[in-house]
Amino acid sequence: MPRPGGPMRANETSKDFTGSMKRLFNSLDKWRGLLIFGLILAGVSAVLSIIAPNILSNLTDKITLGIQPRVENIEVINNKIIENLTEESITKKIPSIISNENISLDDKNSLKDTLTKISKVDKKEDSIKLFLSLPDSILAELLDNIEIEKIMISKDDQLEYLRIMSSIDETMVTNEMLAKMEELPMSIYSLVEPKLDMVGVKKIALSLAIIYIVSAIFGYLETFFMATVSNNFAKKLRTAISIKINKLPLKYFDQHETGDVLSRVTNDVDNIGHNMNNSLATLVTSITLFVGSIIMMFITNWTMAITAIIASLVGFALMFLILGKSQKYFNQRQEELGKLNGFIEEIYSGHNVVKAYNGDKAALKEFRQLNDKLYESNRKSNFLSGIMQPIMGFVGNFGYVAVCVVGALLTMNGVISFGVIVAFMIYVRLFTNPLSQIAQAMTSLQSTAASSERVFEFLDEKEMSNQKDIKRHLNRSKVKGEIEFKNVKFGYEPGRTIIKNFSAKAKPGQKIAIVGPTGAGKTTMVNLLMKFYEINDGDILIDGVSTRDLTRENIHDLFVMVLQDTWLFEGTVGENIKFNKENISDQEIWSACKTVGIDHFIKTLPGGLDSEISDNEAISQGQKQLLTIARGMIEDAPFLILDEATSNVDTRTEELVQKAMDKLTEGRTSFIIAHRLSTIKNADLILVMKDGNIIEQGNHEELMKKNGFYSELYNSQFSK
Repeated sequence: MPRPGGPMRANETSKDFTGSMKRLFNSLDKWRGLLIFGLILAGVSAVLSIIAPNILSNLTDKITLGIQPRVENIEVINNKIIENLTEESITKKIPSIISNENISLDDKNSLKDTLTKISKVDKKEDSIKLFLSLPDSILAELLDNIEIEKIMISKDDQLEYLRIMSSIDETMVTNEMLAKMEELPMSIYSLVEPKLDMVGVKKIALSLAIIYIVSAIFGYLETFFMATVSNNFAKKLRTAISIKINKLPLKYFDQHETGDVLSRVTNDVDNIGHNMNNSLATLVTSITLFVGSIIMMFITNWTMAITAIIASLVGFALMFLILGKSQKYFNQRQEELGKLNGFIEEIYSGHNVVKAYNGDKAALKEFRQLNDKLYESNRKSNFLSGIMQPIMGFVGNFGYVAVCVVGALLTMNGVISFGVIVAFMIYVRLFTNPLSQIAQAMTSLQSTAASSERVFEFLDEKEMSNQKDIKRHLNRSKVKGEIEFKNVKFGYEPGRTIIKNFSAKAKPGQKIAIVGPTGAGKTTMVNLLMKFYEINDGDILIDGVSTRDLTRENIHDLFVMVLQDTWLFEGTVGENIKFNKENISDQEIWSACKTVGIDHFIKTLPGGLDSEISDNEAISQGQKQLLTIARGMIEDAPFLILDEATSNVDTRTEELVQKAMDKLTEGRTSFIIAHRLSTIKNADLILVMKDGNIIEQGNHEELMKKNGFYSELYNSQFSK
């Protein structure tokens, strides 16, 4: 059998996304500029985040160079030494070496052999190695003292330098090379030792810190502005809805469920405010990061950029493949949840009937079936949604690995520096994260558009007729109490007339009872009298003044209404009874309560009139009705409407209330709608309605004597 849907439902989509968002933006009024400024700040903050990795790359390269030997000075030292070992320089020094008696003949022959070998070598490094093979006596004569950066390097220091440098192998790791260099003479080590450019590092670090701080400030301001706009706009919507509710005709509420109206006021407005606060800025930031990171990657190095993009797209292809398969389980979960909630609501609302008919086992069996289906769809959807985060982690890590591998190869070949790898690792994160955020933001904006359509649809509803031109006013203290219906015609829908030709007249102080079968139009007449609905034809006169010439507020001020449906708000008993009335003393309240017969119940409450109650309080329906009747007695108005006011009280209480009503109706024109015809036997005039017309009228005795429709209704109450 069909059941009502549960409180949860699948996400709605917008019918006209562009139109809805455009109207939403146009409705921002004075906050539109603040919204644009906030989005600009979000974009600028994202741009700064994109610029930062390149600066971080420069900082990394600066620090990397600072912890490495100063290769440029090693080159300078080598060149200076080689200048002393050129063929021309050696040729000039050979005569003095040959004539030097302190140098042995073997050492002199060694020089001759070495020069022969050097003439056959092309590489500078090989020449230096050959010279280093010469005896110290020969090298001491060939080398001269050299000066670099105002530091004098002696012949002995140069010899020591050449020996140590020749022992350094290209296969050595950096730490081993640095350890060897520390053995160099101090004059040379001071020139080649690692030296960090602190001025440059501080300058780059300061600029990086400024960028991050400014980005954080812009992000804070963007969050503040967006929160201000969203909350103010939500407040504006709630205010507009609150004003609109008071302008809508009763017809709207008759045709729409209360839950639907409340959902527009609460859930839809909250959804708009929440998503405006988060989704718009996230969308701008994510798009900026996504596009900007791609541009910056290609500017930095196109090979690395292609590597990062391809690696990320492989992961995203896997993610979208899983999402495509999981969507049906998400939809199925919402459907099964709605069925289960609807079943629970139905069973618990009719729990007494289920127990009375021993339907426990059948209900439990159906519950288990629905619960198992929900469990299965929930398990699959939760599993698939749960692996999204690991997949996103895989996408990022796979991108990091690809960037590191390709970056290492390019670094070894001297194409890029180590800092570029660092920058690309950040760009991979900036590239992958926005894709999921953009998808989430677009989903949220779709929900926002759908909610805005529902809110604007409510705000666009046709309002009650305008009353600005109505000038007539009836003073309640001067009203005589005469009401006349003249050929009233009315239908809730065009072409479907319910009240066909109603005419009746109530004299001041009369008690008029309206009776008839369900659907005869009794309550409709009251709604027309209170101007909840506009009549299609005819007229209703109050003291000779047409209700068309009176404002609704003025008409409502002339009536006291006690309805079948009770309504109590959260507050004290006294506040509920004197609702919307000022300067009412406790003595007047107690007097009304005593007349109705509710005084004894109130005295049993812990605080008496000051006891806190609400509509959900654990008090009987009859007691609630008596409280609303007491509320009506406090209202001093010339007209009284009782719509099944005693239907929820027992027979004994009904007699007490009936006496109270007799006192209440004294001097007032009263309209009583009742199904219990025994309660209106003392009415001055009874109008018997059927199919929107008055078919009989008169007092109880007169109508019973006619032995007509009224007599049939009255006697049917006592038939077995």
